[in-house]
Amino acid sequence: MVKQRIKPTQILFFMFIILLFTSGSGCVRSFEEESYYNIKDMDISADHAGASFVDLNVTTYIEKSYGDTEKNTSLLLKVYSRESGLLEVQEKTELGKLKKEETKAVSQSLSLPKTGGYNIRSVLFEENIQKGSGEINVYNLDFLPADVQDVGLEISEMDFRVKKVEDGKVLIESDIYMTNEGRKTSSDFRTLVKVREMDAGLLADKVWIQTGEIKPEATVIRSVNLTMPDQYNYVVEVLVWNNDTIVRRGEGYIQLSPEVEIKDKTASETKKIQTSEFEIVDQNEMASEEEYAEETGTPGFSLFLAAILLCSAAVLRRRFG
Repeated sequence: MVKQRIKPTQILFFMFIILLFTSGSGCVRSFEEESYYNIKDMDISADHAGASFVDLNVTTYIEKSYGDTEKNTSLLLKVYSRESGLLEVQEKTELGKLKKEETKAVSQSLSLPKTGGYNIRSVLFEENIQKGSGEINVYNLDFLPADVQDVGLEISEMDFRVKKVEDGKVLIESDIYMTNEGRKTSSDFRTLVKVREMDAGLLADKVWIQTGEIKPEATVIRSVNLTMPDQYNYVVEVLVWNNDTIVRRGEGYIQLSPEVEIKDKTASETKKIQTSEFEIVDQNEMASEEEYAEETGTPGFSLFLAAILLCSAAVLRRRFG
């Protein structure tokens, strides 16, 4: 019997058939399909515009166009100054796992100085691998008008001192504590301070003052003198004006005739306040009186000096007489 030899071309043909069969059956197919993402669009809006800062909301629309595997994703938002090119701020948001053909809208908030413009980039990561990016530009933020009510000033406290009581009238010095909680020096605002009787609502006095320019995180005291009838209760109102708009309000209370509860708490009575007992004597006047006393001296001390002079005169008269 003659053995039939297999030719090399036949071996190559059989190997090609086997390879074609196995690839078609999925044995050589990769078990993981690579994911593909697309940043379809970006929107930006101003949530709040202050005097020196603006709060922006950036929304990024992400689409997973291909890939059956689900891995954790994250979005890194990076903001660069258009003038210097330096990175101003960045914020990372975890998105979790996205499904194939899923589109997700991701909103991120930023607080930026209201100067010039910025280049804002959204960079998408799957695990630690960058999968996509997009960018949007914003210009001329310094021309964005500030919200009317945001002037940065707060009226934190008020103090009241009795300066003079005369003919049933009380002159009270009101110290108003103003704090600049903004991020830049405040403007010089007109401010109306008025005192109103609590029950009747009648206006007793009013004074216009200026806040002056106040540095960031600084507190200043602005003082006004208010005159009102004694033995009434009052509300002191402070109104800060920006042009023709009231942008900040504050209140303090002066009770010269307060009501107190009786011991059994079944009724109340009005307490009599001796306003004159709280009258503040001007320290400058006290100093002037003390200086005058030192200059003039006391009567006893003057007699003592006179006696010494007389004795000295007698001794000299004996020696030279």
